[in-house]
Amino acid sequence: MMWQDLVFMLGSSLSIVFLAPTLRDSSARVPLGTSLPSMGIGFVYATTFFTLGMSFSALGAFAAGSMWSLIALFRSPQGVTMKLLARENLALFVADLQYWLARRRGDRSVGSQYVSFDRGHEQQY
Repeated sequence: MMWQDLVFMLGSSLSIVFLAPTLRDSSARVPLGTSLPSMGIGFVYATTFFTLGMSFSALGAFAAGSMWSLIALFRSPQGVTMKLLARENLALFVADLQYWLARRRGDRSVGSQYVSFDRGHEQQY
């Protein structure tokens, strides 16, 4: 076993120890914007470590990803009945996407959203 494998496994184990109180606390609320990316990163790391032959690191990262998935399931503000693809959420996503695309297609150049030093030095703060 490589020493790096042990170090990564210990790091993942520590994250599980630090996340356990969040999972046990029934009043804890962790936004999905925090837990879902962390869960994904844990599973991607697990796959990466596994393909590198670092099985202990892969197991630790998978356990950390699993812990984040449990937190997403039980400690998100929506609770166990969360609906990630609910009609309202999907409509909000589509509206945001349309707004973003409209801004990207605008006639303004990227540089026009910044104030140049020449035009901005007259302003006193």
